[in-house]
Amino acid sequence: MRYPQRMTRHFGVLIPSTNTTVEIECRLLPPTYQAHIGRLLSSGGSFSPSRDEDIDYQSRLLGTAKVELVILAQTSASLVADDYDDVVTKRMSTAAGVPAITSAQAVGRAVRALKARRIAIVSPYSETVNARAARYFKDKHGLETVALEGFGATDAYAIGKLGPQNARDAFARIDRPEIEVFVVPGGNFPTMASIASWEHEFRKPVVTTNQASFWTTLRAFNSADRPPAFGRLLAELPVDA
Repeated sequence: MRYPQRMTRHFGVLIPSTNTTVEIECRLLPPTYQAHIGRLLSSGGSFSPSRDEDIDYQSRLLGTAKVELVILAQTSASLVADDYDDVVTKRMSTAAGVPAITSAQAVGRAVRALKARRIAIVSPYSETVNARAARYFKDKHGLETVALEGFGATDAYAIGKLGPQNARDAFARIDRPEIEVFVVPGGNFPTMASIASWEHEFRKPVVTTNQASFWTTLRAFNSADRPPAFGRLLAELPVDA
């Protein structure tokens, strides 16, 4: 698709070192939005938060690239402590010198921007992590989880190898009228190319980690672009409620 020539906008994304998906999906944005990636050391066998020193160092490096926003694309990290989002975004912003947000915050705000409150969570995570996600979205964003489905992935490498059919089959199993939005967390779970087809089949919006992060970026930049191929959230670019 052709987009009009505009000034290039730069944003930073922090990802676990094991993530092999975010960079690929960032390339789907219009070319005037340039992602710069910082990697945070991860063993791959845990969904625990990254080290503070890595957050500080990589955020500082992204700041030298004169990014305008930094996003932490590690949704599961936000589920560990009640104050994690506040603490980590302050660290990121201080080090980079620009606003910062976590992908978990982006997902919650995206659902609210779509004027929805009742969600189904379909993720690569275990039942335990999914339960934390449901609690997080309720406590932080006022969202009610009416269905949960996880694929039980035990490490990041397994998540990167999952296919979109896993999510589609989960939607089919748990779909019910009271679900307003399907939420698919997991930055290493490849989803972007499938969102539009999922929405067409199930007739309701789908919000994923990377898609919500891109929505946050486009909203922060007051973008006139509405990428139509990646679901309602990016096609409409609703304002954060």
